[in-house]
Amino acid sequence: MQLYEIRKIKTIRLTQNLVKVIVVLLALIAIVLLYKQISYHPAPTEHHPIHHYSGYYVTAPEIPKELTFAGERVPLENFDVYESLDRELLVNTYFHSQTILSIKRAFRFFSIIEPILKKHQIPEDFKYLLVIESNFTNSVSPAGATGFWQFMKSTAQKYGLVITEEIDERYHLIKSTEAACKLLRDLYAYHKSWTLAAAAYNAGSGNIDKVTSLQKTNNYYDLHLNEETARYIYRILAMKIIMSNPKKYGFYIPAKTKYFPVPTEKIPIDSSISDLAQFAIDQGVNYKILRIFNPWLRKYKLTNSERKTYVIELPKKEYRDINQLIKLLNIDSLELISDSIH
Repeated sequence: MQLYEIRKIKTIRLTQNLVKVIVVLLALIAIVLLYKQISYHPAPTEHHPIHHYSGYYVTAPEIPKELTFAGERVPLENFDVYESLDRELLVNTYFHSQTILSIKRAFRFFSIIEPILKKHQIPEDFKYLLVIESNFTNSVSPAGATGFWQFMKSTAQKYGLVITEEIDERYHLIKSTEAACKLLRDLYAYHKSWTLAAAAYNAGSGNIDKVTSLQKTNNYYDLHLNEETARYIYRILAMKIIMSNPKKYGFYIPAKTKYFPVPTEKIPIDSSISDLAQFAIDQGVNYKILRIFNPWLRKYKLTNSERKTYVIELPKKEYRDINQLIKLLNIDSLELISDSIH
């Protein structure tokens, strides 16, 4: 009887140990399978590239083999040029929120800017200068540069923009773009290079003259510059590369999620308006909408003693509704036109 009990106890212990071993093995197998499931992703191939990140892959964005700015060749064979562009391409590729906003906003604003650049014979690449200057916002820098094109007050007035207590045309997209084109033409005529013209837009012609004289070269890519100007052209180029082909660089932005151009009505005004809020209400909108479409109006009134003609733009009433905009623009068909449309 005692022998039987001893054998029974041994059998139970053996079974318990066996169960423990099986449980441990099953747990290990489960861990291995789970690890493979969450960590395995097919490696990038020629036909199925992973350009940036997919699963747990994070890669450096591809730098083009050839690149130009405003028709002028970028010497990517120089390691310093290559690495400077690589830095800005990395920054803008992985600064997701900012770059996504650029792509979304470009859908609305490039259609306004591009014809003005063309009219003034400014290379289209300069639309990306505006992107890095303000990202399509009427921002104000610590130094006081204002609007989409970041004009300082004196330069803005030199190129015909009106700035008073009630009006600041640096905030007027069309007029400020016209002024920027005139400035860029003058910079190109002086420096004989679109690349140097862009650098001078940032640093000023005097500063560019000084460094080109001291360093005995007028090639932007050979100049030792302050950090902001040294990065300036490469930042423009990075946005050109990404925004010209967003999907290649990991940005999948459906047309329906972009910011649509809004049809507007133009209202000429050649007299004073004592109450812009009431004026907006009389037009069937509100003061907020009035300011969104006319940010150059800076106060609640417009004193126009000289009876100059100003044009106030307001959205057509039915198109504040985003669904109406989608129908108007036939967004579904736009998805089929081009992956790079913006």
